Amino acid sequence: MSAFLWITVASLAAWCWLLLCQGFFWRTDVRLPRRREPDAWPSVCVVVPARDEAAVLPASLPSLLAQEYPGRAEVFLVDDGSTDGTGELARALSERHGGLPLTLGTPGEPPAGWTGKLWAVRHGIALARARDPEYLLLTDADIAHAPDSLRELVAAAHGGGFDVVSQMARLRVESRWERLVVPAFVYFFAQLYPFRWIGRRGSRTAAAAGGCVLLRAGMAETARIPDAIRHAVIDDVALARAVKGAGGHVWLGLADRVDSVRPYPRLHDLWRMVSRSAYAQLRHNPLLLLGTVAGLALVYLVPPVAVAAGAAAGNAPVAVVGALAWAVMAGTYAPMLRYYRQPLWPAPLLPYTAFLYLLMTVDSAVQHYRGRGAAWKGRTYARPDAVPDEG
Repeated sequence: MSAFLWITVASLAAWCWLLLCQGFFWRTDVRLPRRREPDAWPSVCVVVPARDEAAVLPASLPSLLAQEYPGRAEVFLVDDGSTDGTGELARALSERHGGLPLTLGTPGEPPAGWTGKLWAVRHGIALARARDPEYLLLTDADIAHAPDSLRELVAAAHGGGFDVVSQMARLRVESRWERLVVPAFVYFFAQLYPFRWIGRRGSRTAAAAGGCVLLRAGMAETARIPDAIRHAVIDDVALARAVKGAGGHVWLGLADRVDSVRPYPRLHDLWRMVSRSAYAQLRHNPLLLLGTVAGLALVYLVPPVAVAAGAAAGNAPVAVVGALAWAVMAGTYAPMLRYYRQPLWPAPLLPYTAFLYLLMTVDSAVQHYRGRGAAWKGRTYARPDAVPDEG
């Protein structure tokens, strides 16, 4: 057997392993677990960190204010140094739509060692503690919730005994680039953090989706959220790890009626979204970067290259094995495309999308070593080893 055939066989073996042994990550049936309504509905405070979100608030904030929740609930929107009138718009939307009470907070610039979002979350939680809530809903300013979203989240947490119930909001897929890149983003996330493993007691796999996290307030104090993760750029995964580390029970799944309204019309917009945190996901480790690049090439790029090279050289074994690996890859991607209500023909294009993600990851590392760190909305976060530990 030629060396390239061995490489192609390794790619097919990797896909067979991913298909059967990686928590069935490709299935999209992990939705809110069994719900059991409590006898008395617990109080909930909703914390919304917002920085320059005037463009999306009209489509998201009214959905929070209109929650049909049987217990006591209140919304705390923390205006994180916005320059576009986010706070004033939030107040106007509250006056116009009514619904749940809205409290506005302004935390000021984050001190050294804090990311801006987590500093805003800390301020919102501090305001909420005056109401002594049993649960905190941490949700981003671009997330629109169905009217029964809060009720369903609380019932799921109560019925399953979870300290965290998180839903991965359905991201927008309207532009050409969104259709190509967004479903793959969720697919790759599920591959790294299989949802079935996250919800299993005793499992070390931990993750959450920052756009929609229902957190038991008592566990927030036990796990020191957000102080324990104050420097985390990927704050949702860090939150879930902190909760699991404190003995908590975490659940994560796909959402049915929780949607992100933030547009990513250009490839540049999506590139920034991924590259700002991709190297942080690899703990800024060059060896992990090399391993990731090699792994992406073996798993996603080898199959189509093998089909093309095998056909051109008349090497049937290489072409056939490559086609089998490519077919398994496309088959595992099809459920995510269906979840996003997309046609199935883009499934064979996953190698191209994976190549884009490979370039985004390398670019994230390049920006890191140029000293630019993770940038988002006018802030750049230093390397983790440069962040002081304030205890």
